[in-house]
Amino acid sequence: MSTAMAPSAAPSEHAPAGRGLLAIVGRHLLSLYFPLVATVFLLTGPHPWWGALLFMLPLDLAFRFDRRARAEARQPRADLPAWPFDALVYLLAALQFLNVALLARMYIDVSWLSLDLLMAAVVVGGSSGFSIITAHELIHRRGRIEQWLGRLLLCTVLYEHFYTEHLRGHHVRVGTPEDPATARFGETFRQFYARTVPAQFRSAWALEKKRLGDPEMRLLDPRMLRNRIVHGIAIGWGLAAAILVLAGPVAFAAFLIQALMASRLLEVVNYFEHWGLVRAHKKVRPQDSWDTHSAFTYYGLVGLSRHADHHAYAARPYQQLRVWEEPPILPSGYVATIAMVLLANRRYCEYATEELRRRELGPFVVPPAGTALAPQAVG
Repeated sequence: MSTAMAPSAAPSEHAPAGRGLLAIVGRHLLSLYFPLVATVFLLTGPHPWWGALLFMLPLDLAFRFDRRARAEARQPRADLPAWPFDALVYLLAALQFLNVALLARMYIDVSWLSLDLLMAAVVVGGSSGFSIITAHELIHRRGRIEQWLGRLLLCTVLYEHFYTEHLRGHHVRVGTPEDPATARFGETFRQFYARTVPAQFRSAWALEKKRLGDPEMRLLDPRMLRNRIVHGIAIGWGLAAAILVLAGPVAFAAFLIQALMASRLLEVVNYFEHWGLVRAHKKVRPQDSWDTHSAFTYYGLVGLSRHADHHAYAARPYQQLRVWEEPPILPSGYVATIAMVLLANRRYCEYATEELRRRELGPFVVPPAGTALAPQAVG
């Protein structure tokens, strides 16, 4: 088994201080791609059918760039200032709120039979799915304002319980049978999705009741007024109700469509980020997550490609996430892997199985001499 690639063992991004910082920040501006495509779509609508279809082109380009992107395996510079990268996160959050407002405005005039309604899933839903990455970065911050901003972003896709389940559930139980967000070896995405969505909500609800001091707390207990999941449901569905009243039923439907698509994209990512991996130690290690070295994913998806380092060091900001040698590597970047899971799930499972076998991870872990692995139940 290979050893960890320590920061000093891999090349880092070298350049003169000023110009080097501008170059690094400039590459991270690629994260504006999906939100700005959605903004242009919403500002220019309603569209004729052919105009709506044109917005498939930027998404196709993203897929092609991600599938063929060069590898970005350089370690981050230790002297990077935080403020430009924080400012970018706040800008991305502002764009999501703007896009929700523009959605309500545009879909006032959209017909039920318009192709624009379908594109709410593809263009707006894709951008909203990206906003969950921004929310993910914010909820891992220590500041209350940043965490609330992340939670509000999750409310725009009706998935605020992710805040509770991800921080207090997934990060604690990742790679174990108790984690509903870890896909099991051989599990298809359809099986995973049907299992994980209700299981994550139940887990988050149980965690909140435990935090409030009573795991058996009833729904009408007055302490439920302090339940964060109740707050998230109230804010998210309050926003949906406001869109229905102010912008009409088509806008309401478009809001629900983009929220459903965004949360589904999140679960596709959850599916392949830990597929088939089984944690062997109490502390999460880099080999308990899948990584990719796609430069498009790294710069375009707020550092999400370095998921192994994120799980090993959850408080580390995205621009400082490091590269490790141990994790299994995805067949391509996140955008192309999402397409592979949704359109060729069997091929993804075959690739992932071979990668785990090659790295002796998951069900292919080789026990130390003189020991034996305990038999595991199947199904």
